[in-house]
Amino acid sequence: MTETTHLQTTPPGDGAKQHSPEYRVAVDSLRGLRQDLIHDAFSYRPLPRRSPDGRFIRRLPRRLRAYATWTPHALIALAALIAMFTASVETDVAVLLVAPLTLLPVLATMIRPVGAFWLSMLSTPIVGVLDRRWGEWPWSGGSFVCHLTVLTIVAMRTRPRTAGWMWALTALYALLADTGIGPRDMYGSNSGPMLIISAMILLCVTVRHIRRDAVQEVTAQQTVTAHERSRRTLLEERTTIARELHDVVAHHMSVVAIQAEAAPYRVENPPPELEKAFATIRENAVAALTELRRVLGVVRAEDYEAPDAPQPTLAELEGLLANVRDAGLIVDKAVTGAVRELPQGVELSAYRIVQEALSNSLRHAPGATARVEIGYVLGGLGLRIVNGPPPNPSLIKPSPGAGHGITGMRERVSMLNGEMTAGRTDDGGYEVAVFLPVALPDEGDA
Repeated sequence: MTETTHLQTTPPGDGAKQHSPEYRVAVDSLRGLRQDLIHDAFSYRPLPRRSPDGRFIRRLPRRLRAYATWTPHALIALAALIAMFTASVETDVAVLLVAPLTLLPVLATMIRPVGAFWLSMLSTPIVGVLDRRWGEWPWSGGSFVCHLTVLTIVAMRTRPRTAGWMWALTALYALLADTGIGPRDMYGSNSGPMLIISAMILLCVTVRHIRRDAVQEVTAQQTVTAHERSRRTLLEERTTIARELHDVVAHHMSVVAIQAEAAPYRVENPPPELEKAFATIRENAVAALTELRRVLGVVRAEDYEAPDAPQPTLAELEGLLANVRDAGLIVDKAVTGAVRELPQGVELSAYRIVQEALSNSLRHAPGATARVEIGYVLGGLGLRIVNGPPPNPSLIKPSPGAGHGITGMRERVSMLNGEMTAGRTDDGGYEVAVFLPVALPDEGDA
């Protein structure tokens, strides 16, 4: 009798893939160090000029703006000269070698910022050995100024993680330099001041980076939110228009169906062809009404109820003006041209545009006077709603809305292939001018 033993084995690759979180953090950190300070060391990144439209530069005279755009480069060159001057206080043979080593790293930050950091780290021990006049180790006077300047500029031109790596490598170099690799004739170590001052500077630069990124993110989010709000308002206005048009067209189609059904009974002994024609008209009207309700019914909310009364027209404008006058707006109306009945969609849109424009006048210019002008012209209908400035803006504060009214009016005008302009007047008021085209009877027949 033989026994069979089943051993459960783990694939060779699975055990190697399981690492602790600490290991993954260390690997990611080393990968970030390699990317920030090794790969980017040879990246050519010239310092851009300032924008001539900046907050301060645009206030300068026109002749100085072109020179002011080079301000960052001039400040870096000045810092490089200060570092070189600090290293050249006394004239001796070593200064001829020390001065370039404190000048070049600062200037290199304008073209290769990360490479400038490594150049400063490399020149620091060389300058410390050559320049014995300061008596401090590992940074001499000029090297101290040079390295602080390089750390600050590189941190401003890169991201906060790079600043952290630079400070860590600076601290590592200071630790190694203070443990016995430096000259024996130095008075003391200045690693402490270097690390403390550089940490404070890098912290300020990092906070500036974080604040700038936060402002950019908030600005981008506000832009997206405003775009989405405008888009949602447009969709809501289209939904409202679709509902109103649904009610208008459904009402007319119902009237057509009823009249087609009743027409044969109004004619004595109608011929069969006429009865059949009216029956066909009624069937088509009922089918169109059913299809209209099926297609446009999706824009209705579940709790939406169709109004019992017909949709408003320009004939009911006096009631609207009376309500607005009761709310405190002094408004006049002027009608020019031969008043005639327009298509109900045009009448409804014109009424809604006047209604929204007067509502905007109440919100933005409380206590002002307004005027509604309606012009019946040969090719359509003209509207002009204008209001003056508020009489006492310091006493009565306006209550501006979300800016959706103009969007809704433009959508209605665009639906009817009309034209619209809206903007402030010279006296501080606001004007809305609309033209809604209406086809002539002979054009419609054609």
